[in-house]
Amino acid sequence: MMARFPSLGALTRLLIVFAAFCAIHDAKAASGDFPRDKGLPVLVNVGVAFIEILGFDENAGTFEATVDLRVGWTDSRLARADVPANTPPETLRDVAAETRMKSIWLPPVVLSNQIGEASASAYGLRIFSDGRVELLRRVTARFTTDVDVGRFPFDHQKLNVAPALRGLTVAQAALRFDQSDIDFSRPARDAQLTGWSVGLVDLQSSTIPGWYNSSEDRVIATLSLERQPGLVVASIFIPLFASLLIPLLAIWLNFMKDGVFQVETHEMVNIIIGGLFTVIALNFTVYSTYVVLSVGDNTVNRLFALNYVTLAMALTVNILFARFNLIARIFQPYVQEQVYYLIMWAVPVAALSIAISLMLTAYV
Repeated sequence: MMARFPSLGALTRLLIVFAAFCAIHDAKAASGDFPRDKGLPVLVNVGVAFIEILGFDENAGTFEATVDLRVGWTDSRLARADVPANTPPETLRDVAAETRMKSIWLPPVVLSNQIGEASASAYGLRIFSDGRVELLRRVTARFTTDVDVGRFPFDHQKLNVAPALRGLTVAQAALRFDQSDIDFSRPARDAQLTGWSVGLVDLQSSTIPGWYNSSEDRVIATLSLERQPGLVVASIFIPLFASLLIPLLAIWLNFMKDGVFQVETHEMVNIIIGGLFTVIALNFTVYSTYVVLSVGDNTVNRLFALNYVTLAMALTVNILFARFNLIARIFQPYVQEQVYYLIMWAVPVAALSIAISLMLTAYV
């Protein structure tokens, strides 16, 4: 009796079903089926190198830079047992890398503090015979960062780039860094930014809130900047110290003879009013250029406050002493003369001491 074989149409249908299953499996592996053979979470190494700093807007709390994001992980499904262990990795760049990336699983690492779309982006991919994968992305974009000007103009700022795993909880995938990632994370040798000294890069682990009270992993790469205070001191602090002399002159320029002031009060008041408008104009100029200084506690705000307080003291002294002779009426002209001499020295010494201490506090 002759055996019956499946018809050609049945075989064709089986082949189609098998091909569809393989396609679905490959698509799943490429998009969402992350490697589980070594258990969870999947460990993903990350490092960030700062190639070029294109600008830093401390008023807006943003900066533009070109950075290299290096991501590494192990996917045993890509291992090749038929090749020697020391075989060079499969190395792809640009279009070839992007094409290959569509056929493998990629950890969903994004730059969480990036603003808008990147102005430039390029990829490099290396796949080793043991299943290790290294993805390098060079991206030029704008990023948000925190700005602290409490110690202005001797402040240090931090430019942060924050790679994060989106869509996977810390139980599914985790970002980490080892010594090789720390060595990779550095500024380029020729990286520079006008008005700042470029320091080192520091890596810190962190998390961000995910869906349904879950957490997603993040690493913050921080580039340290130190402000070069020369131009700032010349353009802001020298005028601030100069304006501080105006109310002091309004006290020094008057003098007494036999308990009677020799300069009319309105002349001293005119000097004080002129000093007030000078400080207001300087205030407007500084805050127009450095908007970030107008908010919070910093050296500039303190020196402006000291200027206003000293102006108010000079105005009070001239009105009470020179205009109304208050101390002379309560006591006698000699007492008023001695009190005025005391004020002539006490106010300048106090104002100068406070101003210097504010600068030293910011420097230290």
